[in-house]
Amino acid sequence: MTKPSNVTVPSIDAVVSCLSDYDPNALHVDRAREAMRACLIPLTQTERVPLRAALGRVLAEQIVPTINVPSHANSAMDGYAVRAADLNAQQPVSLTEVGGAFAGRAFDGTLGQGECVRIMTGAVMPQGSDTVVIQEMTRQEHGRIVIPAAQRAGQNVRLAGEDLRIGVPVLQPGRRLQAADIGLIASLGIGEVQVIRRLRVAFFSTGDELASIGTPLQPGEVYDSNRYTLQAMLETLGVEWIDLGVVRDDPTALEAAFLQAAQQADAIVTSGGVSVGEADFTKATMAKLGEVLFWKIAMRPGRPMAFGRIQTAEHQAALFGLPGNPVAVMVTFYQFVRQALLYLSGCKDAVEPGTTQAISTQAIRKVAGRTEYQRGIAQWHDARLEVRLTGQQGSGVLRSMSEANCFIVLEHTRGDVTAGELVTIQLFDGLMS
Repeated sequence: MTKPSNVTVPSIDAVVSCLSDYDPNALHVDRAREAMRACLIPLTQTERVPLRAALGRVLAEQIVPTINVPSHANSAMDGYAVRAADLNAQQPVSLTEVGGAFAGRAFDGTLGQGECVRIMTGAVMPQGSDTVVIQEMTRQEHGRIVIPAAQRAGQNVRLAGEDLRIGVPVLQPGRRLQAADIGLIASLGIGEVQVIRRLRVAFFSTGDELASIGTPLQPGEVYDSNRYTLQAMLETLGVEWIDLGVVRDDPTALEAAFLQAAQQADAIVTSGGVSVGEADFTKATMAKLGEVLFWKIAMRPGRPMAFGRIQTAEHQAALFGLPGNPVAVMVTFYQFVRQALLYLSGCKDAVEPGTTQAISTQAIRKVAGRTEYQRGIAQWHDARLEVRLTGQQGSGVLRSMSEANCFIVLEHTRGDVTAGELVTIQLFDGLMS
């Protein structure tokens, strides 16, 4: 992204130095999130798009109704439109049916004393009426409609502007538009909206051992699954992604990849090259091209991580250097990168992943002093939410993510879990969309 000319970008060192309990060798999960958020500057460039193309985009304008929704008082039920003045709280009354009102075809006339109109859901309330009695409560008798006692004045009527009122804002800038928002905007007759432009994210994998899909594996090689996982996770966020492929463990190639990514994208996500014992020039290259911090986060899986900025002459990009193990890539993406990218996209309601409680059906080993994200299967049993592990929890066992429907979040200070204890879980539904 182009460097913002009117925004002072704080140095990362300056930001993290202000954090309490900052320890790069044992950084708490919440401190890592706090540091990332403080160092990021959201996009501000906007574009106008058709409403049908706005799902998942971040709104850049206030939506203020210029019409009432509904535009007229209408019936919420099938039944009879009546005058409350004709009703009796103590005994039934008989009214004369004088016509019908249908959705899109109003009753032509004014309701008089002792009269009623057959009305359908959504139909405009006839002039003079103010109450609807549902069809099932009425009966016909001697050619008249009998209304039972104890009806409430104004019942089953949707008033004009009850949903949306002229001049009262309904959506604010910074909202990531969901399906209901699209329908709400459409109900106002608005066909285009102003949104933040899409965030551009470049990503690549590092390592000499990585082979591309479609080629035979050589001794010591593995297929590069991380790029496909990253692409899929980025797709759900609605960003523009740029796949830069596999970058070999070569300083020149790495530097070229980082510079290309920073020139083309607002953010860079890499997998591999940040663990202790991995190629030192990966870290050196990152640090050479910008401000980069290398953290050992007190979590499992996903302990090693890099975060910072890569600079070119005219552009800078946020950098998220993730571990190389497949499960660790997914865990760190969902716990850190997802929220950071939404925030960069201009989304003001990007909150941390939601949690709930479930009963563990088995004992789980846990070492206090780190946050663990075990992969679990949550399901309802006898009216209570239970959860169990998917099986082997190694950071290279991608099947544990494929079979899971939640993370079991074992907090920093927690030790072993016994069967029957309550544990915190993050359901994948919502987190991964």
